[in-house]
Amino acid sequence: MCVIGASGKLGRHLVRHALERGYEVVGVCRERSVGKLAEFEGRITVVPGQTDDRAVIARAVAGCDAVLTVLVPWGVHHYASGTAQAVLDHARPGARLVFSCGWHISRDGEDVYTRGFRIYAAVFGRLARLARFVDVDDQVEACRRVFESDTRWTVVRGSDLEDGESQGLPVWSRHVGDPILGGNRTRRVDYALFMVEAVEDDGLVHEAPAIVGRLTPSALAHARP
Repeated sequence: MCVIGASGKLGRHLVRHALERGYEVVGVCRERSVGKLAEFEGRITVVPGQTDDRAVIARAVAGCDAVLTVLVPWGVHHYASGTAQAVLDHARPGARLVFSCGWHISRDGEDVYTRGFRIYAAVFGRLARLARFVDVDDQVEACRRVFESDTRWTVVRGSDLEDGESQGLPVWSRHVGDPILGGNRTRRVDYALFMVEAVEDDGLVHEAPAIVGRLTPSALAHARP
């Protein structure tokens, strides 16, 4: 299993879950972030480099049965879409590809967002791009390319994330706005758990599940008989 973006908070959780399940893990991260993977020394193979570098990705994913990609839209130079395209082009045929993104991504346009969410997304996206820090539109483009590919993909759309002990596998729905997602909170460790579990869940192939923590009020209400 290859974890692209392995040095970040979500990426390190992905590595831990993968190792616990017995996977041989290859981690990709920027050279200056390799030190963040020190806890896994001797247990994983680290490929340092930019995650949108096609040569780096080609080397990292060679022979991997699954590729988990943290789609981070850093800067304004198409980092997320470059990363996604490199994975789509170089992962072996039939490999299981799982990508992370936020609720703002919509596959079919049927997601329903609150007015507050829409305002926040618009303002944050504009300011972040002006500051040349993040390009949210590039993450949208990255997911568009994934959705249009004929690979065995899943795009996991995360709600607001928080740290803390695991609450178990998150619940999901096809559309933001569904009542079960009202809690809008997921533990980061459980987001990673969902991505790793998705690798062996054929029911999630070509799905873009929006997830929420299983102990949020909305999830608990949905679970009641």
